[in-house]
Amino acid sequence: MKKLKVLVACEYSGRVRDAFIALGHDAISCDLLSSDSPGPHHKGDVIDILDYGFDLMIAHPPCTYLSVSGMHWTARGLRDPKLTEEALDFVRLLMEADIPRIAIENPVSVISSRIRKPDQTINPWQFGEDASKKTCLWLKGLPQLAPTEIIEPRIIFNGSKIPLKRWGNQTDSGQNKLPPSKDRWKIRSTTYLGIAKAMAHQWGGKV
Repeated sequence: MKKLKVLVACEYSGRVRDAFIALGHDAISCDLLSSDSPGPHHKGDVIDILDYGFDLMIAHPPCTYLSVSGMHWTARGLRDPKLTEEALDFVRLLMEADIPRIAIENPVSVISSRIRKPDQTINPWQFGEDASKKTCLWLKGLPQLAPTEIIEPRIIFNGSKIPLKRWGNQTDSGQNKLPPSKDRWKIRSTTYLGIAKAMAHQWGGKV
């Protein structure tokens, strides 16, 4: 494979960036926050570097005002609807960037109803991770990710005759096991390593 110039937008963990670098690609992450790991990183607005001639962009726009799970705050009048409109405009800007290959990643969100349905929905357990986290991908010029290693769930009944599937990051009730902390949001938003490696291998390949 030829070396690609890759932009990983809205990423502070460096996980997807580093997966591409490990295969020989020229990758840089970008976020308003500093990178959690050493490596090429633009701290600032992604708009400033969108026209730098990238071959591929993988973007993780903030889901705070987009995720379906949080829209009840807006519906109850506890959050300004303008915040969601601004978040959707940012997603449109990323989707319409002059980059030949684009992947937009987000949890189940209003992007599906307000812009378009995702091209694919994946879970970490399809990529060697003992975890469940439904993630949507909107793709341009890229194939769907092929699962790399299926991790089977534990089966519980939880007082019911109907079997329920649970993975390592879930309690029996289906809630996320992470305890409350100041970094909980960062941990939950970090791309699973198995998915990052699949993106790099399947969308980039070894140089």
